[in-house]
Amino acid sequence: MRSRLECSVPVYRDEAVVLRAQKLGESDRIVTLLTRSHGRVRAVARGVRKTSSRIGGRLEPFAHVDIQLYTGKSLESVTQVESIAAMGGQLSLDYVAWTSGTAMLETAERLTPHEGEPAVPQFALLVSGLRSLTAKEHDPRLILDSYLLRSLAVAGWSPSFHDCAQCGSGGPHRAFAIAAGGIVCDVCRPPGSAAPKPETIELLGALLSGEWERAETSESRSRTEASGLIAAFLQWHLDRGLKSLPLVDRQTLGGKTVGEMA
Repeated sequence: MRSRLECSVPVYRDEAVVLRAQKLGESDRIVTLLTRSHGRVRAVARGVRKTSSRIGGRLEPFAHVDIQLYTGKSLESVTQVESIAAMGGQLSLDYVAWTSGTAMLETAERLTPHEGEPAVPQFALLVSGLRSLTAKEHDPRLILDSYLLRSLAVAGWSPSFHDCAQCGSGGPHRAFAIAAGGIVCDVCRPPGSAAPKPETIELLGALLSGEWERAETSESRSRTEASGLIAAFLQWHLDRGLKSLPLVDRQTLGGKTVGEMA
């Protein structure tokens, strides 16, 4: 919730990423934003669907903007928008990058459930991940999986990939239990735990810590197995999976998609 001081100021500026846009009436649009200082915000952008609108193109998903908002009774109102980076156009040229980015936007929205609650680490993580996708710094699927693990960690659900997530005994251990929080020892291992290959566990740790040299040397089989575990771990904490995640093309990483793995 916003503080009394914030609510007493009807107009404010913030840096934001457009997560989603919905049509409203004949010419308006409701945009869902993840802002640096005010967390997730929904705002009405009036007249932006008219051909004469100067800001309509700046309020598409993936847009990184400097925005001015007016505090309304139920929704904010967009009064001014300046573009910082329009990443959607470049991402749309690559299907894997586009779908990976779409899954990142959905994750950011799902992990910021309360409007107006500051989420600076989530905002910084999303901007960094989208910039990495746009710059093609790594395989988009690796960027996505790293983002998913880090965003879960920021939300308070950081998985363990070395020491036992239950008793803390030193690893490495082989069993992976989603409900337990990651890798578990033989004593704490619940029935039905997965037994990923050591190379997969190493890749998961590298993605969480941002060790890209290790991640990029991983084999396709390990990447596919890691993606499935990440998808299942994410679904456990969100109660349901992301709609956009099964659309990410995993074919070149193995024979199954994330949806099939989960």
